[in-house]
Amino acid sequence: MANAAPASIGRVNASGSEDALFLKVFAGEVITSFNRASVTEGSEMVRSIASGKSATFPVMGRIDAEYHTPGAEINGQDVNHNEKVITINDLLISHAFLSNLEEAKNHWDVRSAYSTEIGRALAFTKDRHVLQTIGLASQANANVTGGDGGTTITNTDIANATASTSANGFITALFDAAKALDNNYVPSEGRVCFLDPEMYYKLANATNAINVDFSGKGSIAEGKVQKIAGITLKPCPHFVKSDVGTSSVFAGSATQGGSTPQSVNLTNYEGLVCHPSAVGTVKLMDLATEMEYDIRRQGTLMVAKYAMGHGVLRPEAAVGIKEA
Repeated sequence: MANAAPASIGRVNASGSEDALFLKVFAGEVITSFNRASVTEGSEMVRSIASGKSATFPVMGRIDAEYHTPGAEINGQDVNHNEKVITINDLLISHAFLSNLEEAKNHWDVRSAYSTEIGRALAFTKDRHVLQTIGLASQANANVTGGDGGTTITNTDIANATASTSANGFITALFDAAKALDNNYVPSEGRVCFLDPEMYYKLANATNAINVDFSGKGSIAEGKVQKIAGITLKPCPHFVKSDVGTSSVFAGSATQGGSTPQSVNLTNYEGLVCHPSAVGTVKLMDLATEMEYDIRRQGTLMVAKYAMGHGVLRPEAAVGIKEA
């Protein structure tokens, strides 16, 4: 049986790319779902590039001050510089195929629900990769000679079986994290702590975290804690608490492509504190969606995708909090 000769409806003058003339269908539900589901959005520095496989971020050390001797010539002083290259990872996709018949049998808006889910899938994966990069930053050495590296805080009280003791241990660790960031001259604005929901709700039940007599913010009724030590708390159900290696196959595994920079051991970690300057994200292809009807299969294929890369910029702006 001979192969079919497909019509060149997507090619320019029957040559070139097979999909050059096809339109990309934008699904607003996916964008909305991605933005709402992603807890790390805005917690890193983002750069978009039109082409290429990587982007370079300049890194500069600190400049010293000195007393001037009258009559001495001022020639300026040398400053340590370096660069951080962030490589774009492989294309990340989330997809679903909807049968026309099954879609017709359902009494609810199937496509809207599926577009929401594929948007969430991408958001959660992006969150995990950003969190892994923050973890890498907390374990990294300085990018410039004479600079500061990341900080890891180990608090034995965090693993305590008593909820109140564990919460108090984490509160102490947050103040230690704030002190470490202050000592590294990291701005106080924009500091965020991503943490496991279990620990977050222990904090919500901790009197000294929410009691107005201690200027606490939050309430047991709402189950919320806004800030501790000037650090905004963001619970994350997909918080990474394991050894994420290049051979991992689960959803939070290291990214593919480039040098798989998100490989990191975050076993026993309970929180990751960072300033947006700690981590950089390079976008080659921002979040986009495509939808195509397949007459041969009598259904519609929905695909959401993006191509990004993540890397450590300022390790001194990241702190990892772990139990013993």
